[in-house]
Amino acid sequence: MIRIQIEKNRNGSYRSFVCKGHADYAKEGSDVVCAGVSALVINTVNCLEDLLGEKISVAFDEKNGGDIECRLLDIPSEKASFLIDCMIHGFDWIIGQYGRKYLDYEIKEA
Repeated sequence: MIRIQIEKNRNGSYRSFVCKGHADYAKEGSDVVCAGVSALVINTVNCLEDLLGEKISVAFDEKNGGDIECRLLDIPSEKASFLIDCMIHGFDWIIGQYGRKYLDYEIKEA
């Protein structure tokens, strides 16, 4: 199962998101759940940095299957928050199609 933890500050602004694990929906190379989650997460990280110029810190662990952690170093802009909301909406869609057996996330206050 892919587990995603999203942290928000007490003021409601996003602080970080961490994606770990494998969906195990299908064989490696043909797992649509894993591909969908990876596309959402990597695209969000790239857009935060490249399109919005947000100050972020990213850690990517290829040895453990591509675990990724993204920390926002400043309070995110409204556009950055919307982008993360869109990523979460994508997670909800994947969960609706394939179930929480393969993907689950939580949003917690840090």
